[in-house]
Amino acid sequence: MLRRVFVAVFALVFAGILASCSPLEGDGRHLVPLSNSAKVRLASMGSSPGAAMMVRIFKQESVLEVWKQTSDGRYKLFNSYEICTWSGELGPKFYEGDRQAPEGFYTITPGLMNPNSNYYLAFNLGFPNKFDRAHGRSGSHLMVHGACSSAGCYAMEDDQIAEIYALAREAFTGGNRSFEVQIFPFRMTPQNLAAHQSSPHIGFWNNLKEGHDFFEVANMPPAWDVCDGRYVFRQPSAASAAASMAGQCPAVTADQRIVSAFMDRQATDQAALTSAITRLADAEQASALAEQRRINAQAEMTARSEAIGGFFDAIFSPFGGGTQQTAAVETPAQP
Repeated sequence: MLRRVFVAVFALVFAGILASCSPLEGDGRHLVPLSNSAKVRLASMGSSPGAAMMVRIFKQESVLEVWKQTSDGRYKLFNSYEICTWSGELGPKFYEGDRQAPEGFYTITPGLMNPNSNYYLAFNLGFPNKFDRAHGRSGSHLMVHGACSSAGCYAMEDDQIAEIYALAREAFTGGNRSFEVQIFPFRMTPQNLAAHQSSPHIGFWNNLKEGHDFFEVANMPPAWDVCDGRYVFRQPSAASAAASMAGQCPAVTADQRIVSAFMDRQATDQAALTSAITRLADAEQASALAEQRRINAQAEMTARSEAIGGFFDAIFSPFGGGTQQTAAVETPAQP
C-alpha cells in the first residue's frame, strides 16, 4: 500500500517538474507518449514501461543499448540505437574543454533529465562522478542528447532520443529513482582488449570490464562505488548497506552463484586474452618479416637493374669509353 502511494506521489511530482521545465508554453515533446509498438515489444519480452531500465554505450561501435527489467527481475535488451556522433577518442574524459566523451558508470536521477535542452531532449550523465572526482577530472554538461552534434556528448537522432527519453520518463513514473548508464570504449571482448594492450588506458578499461562482466553474468546492473581510485561492484540488493569505501578494496560482492559465474567469466576471458595477444604478436612478427623480405627483394632488384643498365651504357652510349678512345687516336697531334 505504501509503495503504491509513493509511486503515485512520485509520478505527480515528476510530471510537475517536467511540465515546469517546458521550453515553450504548450511544448510537450518531453511528454510524448511511448509508442504502441514500443509497448508491444516491452510486453512481448515480459517487461512494461514502468519497469526499471539500464543503458549501455559502446564508443567504438557507436551503439547505445536500452535494457529493461522483466518480470523475473532480470534485464533483457529492449533496443539498440546507432549513435549519430560522439566526440574525442577512445579513453576517459580528463578536463573541461578536451571535447572528450566520458567513459565509466553513471547514475541518472530525475534531476538530470533535461526537457529544455537546446538539442531537442537530453539527460545529463552527472559527470564528474565519484570516480572522476577521485582522479581530479573536470567537465560539465556531458549528456546524451538529440540534434546529432557533439562536443563531449553522445548525440542521437531526434526520434531516437525521444524514445529513450520516454522510456526513462516512464521508468521514473513507475517508481524507479534512478537508472544506470555504463559507458565502454568498445565491446569488452578479449580480442578488442588484446588489440589495445599498448593503450595507456588499459588498466582503466580492465576495471570497467569487471562491471561489464558482472552485468553479463547476473543480468542486472551492479551497484558501484569507488575504492583506492578503482570502481568496485556489488549486488544491487546490498547497495544500501554499503558505506563510502576507502582503503583495501573488496572483491565483487554478490550471491555465490553470481560470484562463481563472474570468476569463471574473468578466467575464461583472461585465457582468451592471452591467446589473442600471442596471435597478434605472431601476426605482427610475420608481417614484419614479410615486409623485410619485400624490402630486401626490392633492393636486390634495384641493384641488379642498375648493374645491367650500367653495363649497357658502357657499351652503347655515344659517350662511352670505346668511342672516346677512338676519338683520341683520330685527333691530330698538336705541334
